[in-house]
Amino acid sequence: MLVLVAPGQGAQTPGFLTPWLDLPGAADRIAAWSDAIGLDLAHYGTQADADAIRDTAVAQPLLVAAGLLSSAALGATADVVAGHSVGEITAAAIAGVIDDEAALRFVRTRGLGMAEAAAVTETGMAALLGGDPAVTVPHLDKLGLTPANVNGGGQIVAAGTAAQIAALEADKPEGVRRVVPLKVAGAFHTHHMAPAVEKLRAAVGDLTVTDPAVTYVSNADGHTVATGTEVIARLVGQVANPVRWDLCMETFQKLGVTALVELSPGGTLTGLAKRALPGVKTLALKTPDDLDAARALISEHAGA
Repeated sequence: MLVLVAPGQGAQTPGFLTPWLDLPGAADRIAAWSDAIGLDLAHYGTQADADAIRDTAVAQPLLVAAGLLSSAALGATADVVAGHSVGEITAAAIAGVIDDEAALRFVRTRGLGMAEAAAVTETGMAALLGGDPAVTVPHLDKLGLTPANVNGGGQIVAAGTAAQIAALEADKPEGVRRVVPLKVAGAFHTHHMAPAVEKLRAAVGDLTVTDPAVTYVSNADGHTVATGTEVIARLVGQVANPVRWDLCMETFQKLGVTALVELSPGGTLTGLAKRALPGVKTLALKTPDDLDAARALISEHAGA
């Protein structure tokens, strides 16, 4: 059984889209999506520097575009799909819940709304290296911080105000070796993003939605979701709620997943799977050179 996963914000690197645009029809698709959302995806994916693509309003549509482009190039159907944070929009499109252009329009609204919400208060996120979640989470709660990403293998990303992040650095939970501030624009997946939720809720009324054609695993709680309307409702709400990737991986195990392929720009979720899903074959799509190996893995594991 194969799961296809899409990474979230932070996976992007300067120029990562360049080799994908050499594939037949890829440049035309990117140009059409760019026109649809008013953002030059080709420029940001090939020429822009790290600071430019760190902008939330740019990074999010760029990641979804890359995921959809690499999925189309792969040309295979997965048994299960899931995405980390913004990657859930990629997963929803791959599952057939919304079409590709609708996914790009939705993520453009999401990115702009989250950037606007982040500008209200100085907030941020920090990764905690080491520690036991049973100890770490209550400590974060004491400091007023949110465990915004619970990624499995003990990896937690905390989010809150700049003052709360500073307090965390000065007062680490027992067992945590280091607190590493992340270069992100705000406290994503916390109550600070509530204004973005309202913008998304207003934007989804015009979407044409169908039920997932494959098993869809939600990062809100690791549950499988059978209806398109529920997928969209969760996509709206997850902006201000934690990502539980740990629970997604537990569900992969329960479903009997034997292989995981991570869409472009792959690497982050593959690394987590290697630690949390022993025995599961993994492959990250970094460039089109990885496509043949991915297809071979899919032919061996997909179709449960």
